[in-house]
Amino acid sequence: MIANKTLLLLPGDGIGPEVMAQAKRVLNWLQKTNRVSFEISEDLVGGAAIDAHGVPVTEATMVRALAADAVLFGSVGGPKWDSVPFDIRPEAALLRLRKDLGVFANLRPAKVFDALVDASSLKPELVRGLDILIVRELIGGIYFGEPRGIETLPDGSKRGVNTEVYTTAEIERVGRVAFDMARKRGKKVCSVEKANVMESGLLWRQVMTALRNAEYPDVELSHMYADNCAMQLARNPKQFDVIVTGNLFGDILSDLAAMLTGSLGMLPSATLGAADEAGRRHAFYEPIHGSAPDIAGKGLANPLAQILSLALLLRYSFDMEEDAKLIEQAVERVLATAGRTADIAAPGRAQISTSEMGDALLAELERA
Repeated sequence: MIANKTLLLLPGDGIGPEVMAQAKRVLNWLQKTNRVSFEISEDLVGGAAIDAHGVPVTEATMVRALAADAVLFGSVGGPKWDSVPFDIRPEAALLRLRKDLGVFANLRPAKVFDALVDASSLKPELVRGLDILIVRELIGGIYFGEPRGIETLPDGSKRGVNTEVYTTAEIERVGRVAFDMARKRGKKVCSVEKANVMESGLLWRQVMTALRNAEYPDVELSHMYADNCAMQLARNPKQFDVIVTGNLFGDILSDLAAMLTGSLGMLPSATLGAADEAGRRHAFYEPIHGSAPDIAGKGLANPLAQILSLALLLRYSFDMEEDAKLIEQAVERVLATAGRTADIAAPGRAQISTSEMGDALLAELERA
């Protein structure tokens, strides 16, 4: 049994608490079957924290996040908090957690389960067997660059400013993650930027090329402009193995890739920091769907992305590959045999609730 691993759960807002509840059931099953022993704590974040404390994440929560071996996150935001000041909006909690934890490499797998081929927006022949990984740089680029803000011009009009900026070191560290992941997969990396119109993109291409030549000669490297990559994901997604890109383009392309799989409700993510001398690294895991306030509290949300994020947590933070695969295989069997939540519903298949999907998954785990 793996013991004394600390895990912080941050369910957040909207459907976050509902899908996190199903992930907690899987955690309880892992502990009940003596597979792992976690020290689990839970805290408020996002709009829930604003309501309780006036801020989207408290200093005490940040201390707990920094001390944890891994953080499992749900979702934040919703129209209830649209009128709060920009600097304390629910999403500010997510940005701060990522920045203070130093988690810079966001891994977003896009895998099409056989049972969901018909749920994709694309023709079955284009997505059957699809298994790609998008590595998104997460704490640099235009979301964090300075200067930024809204200023009033002399004529009384306003101007909004955001700055796209990357350094050699920032590009190299996320590049190494992408190349290391590719070595365990198909040994192909496609680096995505806009080197034709952006100096930051030109530097990105130059650094990625030099890194590959110096440290990863066994990995095939190609380059693609971001707009063309979006088109190619819709045209021929199976040409890709690992895509590595900056913060803004990664945000857009990973959501596009999610729809190839049938639903945002199916896509997990892992975000990793740099390892220290002892090999410990901060890590943050979350489904890539949002808080979906329109369906919150109705039992309609798909919990599988949250549960698959837990599987990634076991794999990358605790080296529990066997247990991660056990969960992923149970998800695949559930999709093939059980009913489905509304986002992946199919003709002739029963539509089930969030908790019923959790029931079905736990039944499969018990049979494994």
